[in-house]
Amino acid sequence: MKNGSQKQGIHEGFWKKKSMSDMSRLEWEALCDGCGKCCLNKLENDETCEVHYTKIACRLLDNESCKCSQYAIRHQFVPECIVLTPKNIGEHAYWLPKTCAYYLIWKGKDLYAWHPLVSGTSNSVHEANVSVQNKTIAEFEVSEDEWEDYLWEEEV
Repeated sequence: MKNGSQKQGIHEGFWKKKSMSDMSRLEWEALCDGCGKCCLNKLENDETCEVHYTKIACRLLDNESCKCSQYAIRHQFVPECIVLTPKNIGEHAYWLPKTCAYYLIWKGKDLYAWHPLVSGTSNSVHEANVSVQNKTIAEFEVSEDEWEDYLWEEEV
């Protein structure tokens, strides 16, 4: 983290020193860069297994902050929401954004300079224009039959 600052219980560069399974819950959660891409609804081609992101966000995603508005109790509203863990990342990595810290660390790569753990500020993901901030459509505004009309054009 920039200037050696540390959040309580999080040490600078922990993701370089620990395996995912050795990370504390706080460290694991800190890997999330807050881009909101994982909260976009996706279409998966059954034949090719290709995943296509849409601009349609989960009903719980706050379009401004790119955070889940009900994170702690999200399964009450969205039972199918995935809880990513060190144990299950292998089965879910294929659909994660290629800029996602969980994906990068799982692949043995480092975090981007704009990641909040590197930059020291949570806004860096938005300033680098790699988040979905103010770019989404609420899922209740679009029929699921029309999702193909709202594919995410940027690389995810």
